[in-house]
Amino acid sequence: MEIVTVHSWEELQSELFEGSWNPALGRFRSRYAFRGLSDAAYRLNTTLMRLGGDYAALERHLLRNFKKYAHRSGAERDSLWHWLSVAQHYGLPTRILDWTYSPFVAMHFATSNIEKYSTDGAIWAINYDKAHQMLPAPLREKVDLEGAHVLTVEMLSEAVSSLAELEEMAERSIAIFFEPPSLDDRIVNQFALFSVMSDPRKGLDDWLVEHPGMGRKIIIPAALKWEIRDKLDQGNITERVLFPGLDGLSRWLKRRYSPKT
Repeated sequence: MEIVTVHSWEELQSELFEGSWNPALGRFRSRYAFRGLSDAAYRLNTTLMRLGGDYAALERHLLRNFKKYAHRSGAERDSLWHWLSVAQHYGLPTRILDWTYSPFVAMHFATSNIEKYSTDGAIWAINYDKAHQMLPAPLREKVDLEGAHVLTVEMLSEAVSSLAELEEMAERSIAIFFEPPSLDDRIVNQFALFSVMSDPRKGLDDWLVEHPGMGRKIIIPAALKWEIRDKLDQGNITERVLFPGLDGLSRWLKRRYSPKT
């Protein structure tokens, strides 16, 4: 897996938009998903993995009880992928990881925590097109039939009805990228994308090491964070926009008026 350290705003832009030119279309259309982290040492661990213990065995119990108690305000459709999307969105530990199509949103999450400004941050970039070339036939056919590059919850629901079925379908660990339903403005404004592993015990960063050329990690030195943050604020990439509502407004104001020291 490629690891790159940038040293300027301009170099960061160049790295994030690397490979975005599509000669067939004659347009700049990136096939990368991005995830920004405030600490470069953080791994691509899911909230389910962070539970510790035998977390994989707890997954079905978490989801079953979430569905049971959330029935009044739950998923629009009674499918695994709708329920997983809703559960992830509201903070239930799941095997899903949050990503974005937007390099600028990823930069926001890499620089939003001012308590981490003495620590290097990172942005992970994964080519979801290449990742999906490894999908099992039923999922690959769905992508090809729709002429799409990532799956939707509807497409996934038609091909896979349970997590056990997903694990049986994949002869080896696979990474799936799919678009969540537009549950609220937060998902829309963050240009959100989800990833899920067929094996809940498999970390996506470990999977990337096993598949060279699939993605890279861009290190943002601590000394560069303030410049990135100020320029993102000037470009209106803030909590006020990405987390619509009074909570996002409050988070933006708290960070904006915190002293630099």
